[in-house]
Amino acid sequence: MKRLIAASLALCAPFLFPFTASAASVDDAINKVMGPVTDAITSVIFWTVDIAGFTVPFVLIWLFFGALFFTVYFKFVNIRAFGHALDVVRGKYDDPNHQGEVSHFQALTAALSGTVGVGNIAGVAVAVSLGGPGATFWMIIAGLFGMSSKFVECTLGLKYRRQNEDGSVSGGPMYYLRDGLAKRNMGGLGKVLAALFAVACIGGSFGGGNMVQINQATQQLISVTGGESSMFYGQGWIFGTIMAVIVGIVILGGIKSIAKVTDKIVPFMVGIYILGALWVIVTNLGEVPGAFGRILSGAFDTEAMYGGLIGVLIQGIRRAAFSNEAGIGSASIAHSAAKTDEPVSEGIVALLEPFIDTVVICTMTALVIVITDYGQYDALTVLNNAQGGSLDAIGLTSSAFEQSISWFPAVLSLAVILFALSTMISWSYYGLKAWTYLFGETKTADLSYKAIFCVFVIVGSAISASSVFDFGDAMIFAMCFPNVLGLYFLAGEVKTDLADYLRRVQSGEIKRFD
Repeated sequence: MKRLIAASLALCAPFLFPFTASAASVDDAINKVMGPVTDAITSVIFWTVDIAGFTVPFVLIWLFFGALFFTVYFKFVNIRAFGHALDVVRGKYDDPNHQGEVSHFQALTAALSGTVGVGNIAGVAVAVSLGGPGATFWMIIAGLFGMSSKFVECTLGLKYRRQNEDGSVSGGPMYYLRDGLAKRNMGGLGKVLAALFAVACIGGSFGGGNMVQINQATQQLISVTGGESSMFYGQGWIFGTIMAVIVGIVILGGIKSIAKVTDKIVPFMVGIYILGALWVIVTNLGEVPGAFGRILSGAFDTEAMYGGLIGVLIQGIRRAAFSNEAGIGSASIAHSAAKTDEPVSEGIVALLEPFIDTVVICTMTALVIVITDYGQYDALTVLNNAQGGSLDAIGLTSSAFEQSISWFPAVLSLAVILFALSTMISWSYYGLKAWTYLFGETKTADLSYKAIFCVFVIVGSAISASSVFDFGDAMIFAMCFPNVLGLYFLAGEVKTDLADYLRRVQSGEIKRFD
């Protein structure tokens, strides 16, 4: 571990220390090189279509209609299997003799830690500011449909996982795209889709899953420790180095180590955040009926601000898609490590993720903002600053909480840092599995990826090059194209497996361990 950290710091040293003196010039240099590449990639990934006069990224249509299709095709599995999902995640069906590395609950928290993050805090503020309260309604709808996408991809992730010689497990879209499509005499297509997914996943893990997260956490830390007078101002790499050491220690132990951390961090940070939101709601109880009224009326208001009905709908769907990552395929990598021989049971556990992430956490954030009068903020300024990497969007949510809990901004800052840490930890595992899929399950491949990932933690804390962050986000959403296409081809076998599994649960063939 000491050699890994030393190597990471040695690699970073030539780049980091100039940042302390001329961060802006370094950012400009990076943007100059990366800008054209990022622009070319994002123009493809976020290709837009015109709907009723609105330009909508095709990736949103791809994700939303995929989720809608799977919801109908699996006869609303997101609703009818919800109760069973709670039983499974509570360990009612855990068999100690099953293969795997982590429990259902640990797999769920590991995957949740990759989705519950700054997007739940800052992204919702942007959605409500631009789309009005009605965006919340469509965010909830998209989250409910997204539960079905999570179900099918995580079922397949576990079904096609590989048991490695050292006892570890590898799974995810790379494997079900390659092996699942090969079973359907589409081996060539499967290999291409799997490779495309793996490349995008690696890029996403370094960018959106790493540098974006640490950069936002660093900026928030600087903000609450005095801004320009903060000891970290212009010295973000110091905090980045501390975080890189923490991340390195955790990820060196693999998914078991990751799960041991996330199954404590995720419930803690989600619990603190929800308690804060509930306090705001309870202390403003008289405003709640009116807030819900504005959410429902705004959802169907053809004259709603910033674009009417279509604009409100787009903002809600956009935030849900960016927040819960249903259809992206990343969560299936974590769920593949669960201790179970029943792939469908893990898919059913996974459908809880969009519910917790979007239906619960994002909705509570939106409700706090609506109750405390979101209208006092300039929406376009919030959007522009958020896209530019500023924390003004987080500031909107922070100010909303502060109206009822004066000291909550400090707690929110801690939550942002924990959200960023847990997201980085989970995405390091996603990227690692994509990396070893391409370069082999060797110790060299394993350690090389982890060393590079830790380097990028430090780099991300020291720069604010928007082109790098845009590239990372584009890579994450690029994952959905090969993933969802493969899910359409493999949905039939999942439907058969689901029917068989539910029959065995009802007949008692699948044993409960109460």
